[in-house]
Amino acid sequence: MREIIFDTETTGLDNKADRIIEIGAVELDNRFTTGRSFHVFINPDGREVHPEALAVHGISNEMLADKPRFAEIVDEWFAFVGDARLIAHNAGFDAGFFNAEFDRIGFPPLDPDRIVDSLALARRRHPMGPNSLDALCRRYGIDNSRREKHGALLDSELLAEVYIELVGGKQAALGLSVAADTATDIRTGVESGDSAAVIGPRPEPLPSRLTAAETAAHQEMMTLLGDAPLWRRPD
Repeated sequence: MREIIFDTETTGLDNKADRIIEIGAVELDNRFTTGRSFHVFINPDGREVHPEALAVHGISNEMLADKPRFAEIVDEWFAFVGDARLIAHNAGFDAGFFNAEFDRIGFPPLDPDRIVDSLALARRRHPMGPNSLDALCRRYGIDNSRREKHGALLDSELLAEVYIELVGGKQAALGLSVAADTATDIRTGVESGDSAAVIGPRPEPLPSRLTAAETAAHQEMMTLLGDAPLWRRPD
């Protein structure tokens, strides 16, 4: 199962007026990171970065002046994502910005059924919170000391580790036999599907590793012991 953990940084909080200025994403395959990632800075096409947003992520207008516009990177984004499930923390925010960018260039919105909100997962698993990315890193012992400011790629890398823990930890990723996947609707926070590892019996028993001579020697020894040994007494 292929999944993409992603994050965005923006010029502000209003997806109707503000723009995406950074996208970061990492790939998971069966809940293991593959080492593949996507990272790009984006020119907001004349939209100024709000001072409050600048204080959060540190990305200035000057840094974005020579960067490509969203329409110029969208094909590269689609090529990386493919048909994978998309996971983000507070996914409604990121999906809203993506959908606004798609609308500006005449693309259809994201299918909400393929998006998982890790914040909704965290709230269901830890209802007393807190469930910010930093708080979840502390809860699961994930080193986030590099996170002095928000950054889309670094936050995606941290979220990938958090997400693996939220869905059961690295042991769950071994995938012995998964009956169904669990997803959370970003609109309702409701999970669908059940996951269960099922280990069935072997179709045929493994052959004995004992030789005929070893088996005969064991039987001879048991005869010499008589009926005294405990393992030969009836229950």
